Amino acid sequence: MEILWWILILAFFVLSFIGVIFPIVPSVLVLWLGFLTYHFFIDSSELGWVFYSVMVVFTVILIVADIIANSYFVKKFGGSKRGEQIAAVAVIVGSFIIPPFGILVVPFVAVFITEMIQKRTAEEALKASVGSFVGFLSGSVAKVVIQLIMVIWFFIQIVF
Repeated sequence: MEILWWILILAFFVLSFIGVIFPIVPSVLVLWLGFLTYHFFIDSSELGWVFYSVMVVFTVILIVADIIANSYFVKKFGGSKRGEQIAAVAVIVGSFIIPPFGILVVPFVAVFITEMIQKRTAEEALKASVGSFVGFLSGSVAKVVIQLIMVIWFFIQIVF
């Protein structure tokens, strides 16, 4: 039976990385399902409060990574404050619209339209929109790195 639990745990971990590409899959939740499956069905004594405390911190970082990265790069690429706010909302909304491309397209288009409404030139609006794309890419890279750290820490914790 333990082999089946391990297959499920590994499937959860793989699915969490698929969630970076297809944001409709809640990466961090699936990652936690792997941790909790191990805890409740294999060994409840291996993963202590330090492990779970650090995982909670990483979880918060994962949740806000896209939003912060998107807003930061919109601003860095010359977007307005309203463009930053719209980018943050559009990342969330885009996750549910035409997955997985919505998380790229919706913020890009939303920032462009917002900047045009704010009387920016098409070039300035496009530049801010590119910032939302760069923000998504950097947020995704950050999420992959953090998820890798979480998974590696999990295996180190249970092996040593």
